This record gives sequence, C-alpha cells and structure tokens, in this order.
Amino acid sequence: MQNNGSLDDLAIFHTVVREGGFRAASRRLGLAPSKISTTVARMEATLGVPLLRRTTRSVSTTDAGRTLADRIGPLLAGLDAARVEAAEGAERVTGRLKLNVPGAVMPDMLPPLFAAFHARHPEVEVEIVVENGIVDIVAAGCDAGIRYEDILAQDMVSVPVGPRVQQIALAAAPDYLRAQGMPATPRDLTEHQAIRYRLPDGPLLPWQLVEDGRTITVEPIPRLILGVNAIDTGLGFARAGIDIVATFRNWLEEDFAAGTLISVLPESWPSRSGPRLYYPSRHTPRPLRAFIEVCRDHDKS
Repeated sequence: MQNNGSLDDLAIFHTVVREGGFRAASRRLGLAPSKISTTVARMEATLGVPLLRRTTRSVSTTDAGRTLADRIGPLLAGLDAARVEAAEGAERVTGRLKLNVPGAVMPDMLPPLFAAFHARHPEVEVEIVVENGIVDIVAAGCDAGIRYEDILAQDMVSVPVGPRVQQIALAAAPDYLRAQGMPATPRDLTEHQAIRYRLPDGPLLPWQLVEDGRTITVEPIPRLILGVNAIDTGLGFARAGIDIVATFRNWLEEDFAAGTLISVLPESWPSRSGPRLYYPSRHTPRPLRAFIEVCRDHDKS
C-alpha cells in the first residue's frame, strides 16, 4: 500500500474485524458501509490476498486477515492513546475500555467500581465481555481482564479488584431443609441434591469444604446443572426450594438476613483469594490507567 491514506485504511479494516462486520464498523466510525467495503477491497487488491470472507449473513477473517489484524491492533491502540494524550492533556480521559470478566464479579463487585469510574470519566465508553474460561485478552481485543489469582498468566501485571478474600458458602431454602433435613457433616452432602455449575465444555465445578483442618471434595447429587456463565442465576432456583447451592457468601447475606435462605455447614466453608484486574505490562492505554486508579482507590476505602 503506497497511498497516503494507508494508515486510515488499516484502522478501517481493524474496526471491521473488531466489530464483526461492515455495518457495525460503519456505526462505529460514522462512515457509509459502501466506503468501508471499498476500502477493504482496495487493501485486498493492493496486498494481493483476501483479508475477509463475506457471506450474506457474516464476515470473518482469512488467515492473512487475522494475522494482519493481530499485528496492527496494538499499533493502532498505541497511536490512538498518543493522539488522545497529546490533544487533551492529562486531566480529561476519553476513549474506550474493553474488559473480559467472569460472571462471578458482575452482580456486586463491578457496579460500584464503574459508578465511581463514570463519575470521574464520563466520556469513556466501557464494554464488558463476560467469559469464565482462560482468555488471551490481547488476542480477544480487550484492554484488561479480571480473573482469580490461581489462573493468571505470569507475564501479566495485576491489582486487586474486589475483596482480598472470598468465602464459598452453602445455602438452601427453608422448604428444602424441612423436607430433606439439615446435613450435619460435609460427607452428609453426598445424600443431598445440589445445584451444580459446569464449566464450558468441561467438568462440574467441584464442591470443596473444610473438615478437621483439611480441604475435602464432596459430590452431592447434581439434580440441577447450570452453565457457569449463569452462575448468578442459581440463587433464584435455591430460593424456590430447589436443592442446596454453593456460591459466594457475599451474594447470600441479604437472603440470610431475610430468612429466604438458610446457611448450611458454615463451619466448613472454604475461603479463596479474591479476583484481580490483569493486563499486559507493555501497553496501558489511558482509560485503563484511569480504571486502575479507581480500583486502587476503592481498595483503600
């Protein structure tokens, strides 16, 4: 590509890939879909290889297109950050922040953080992608991710983004316990019905409890199995009297206070370290730096 608009062409192509199609890129950039399509076609003619596969319903990258998008993504992000910093100075933060997070942090951890973030930086657009597996956030086009410490990549920087320690609690509705009885020991749970969660294309999440100072795994009867992406929906089933649920204690405090759910074996609940925000050390765009600052301030409060 030897024309003066080549950098703009690359940005247009990358937006098509990131947004998943010409119309979405058109809305993002404020350009006509025909101009975007013409730009990509011109790039393909200049390079001599197809970059996109087009059907009436979808657009996907060829191998060459994916390689190009992966290489130019960090460069374009760096240029955008440099332009914003040069034009707007140190105080005003604009742009886009894209995070990849597990469902476990959605109901109660993120809302207060983003309330504080939007109060400070109202012009930043935030996109949250909810996934529970291990994700390469760079390849996924995200600025940062949130995960638990035991699965963080070693080459990432991380900061706390919630409670330093979380407890996994067991609970059941009064109707269930009247009908089935209250288990007296962790091993009694093997005779009880449970709401279980399954990892995407993987095993059920294990039930681990503490007994005599040791961590043990128990296998209750999995009468209801939910995908882990719906982890915050299990409480609704438990409140309806369907089985025992294992979930974060902080999600259960209101139910315990109201009596809609009863704690089960509280002396055996295990603890784990809380979630962390993680990101590559080599490039931190301004919206992400601003969000990290909010996380650190929230951690002090």
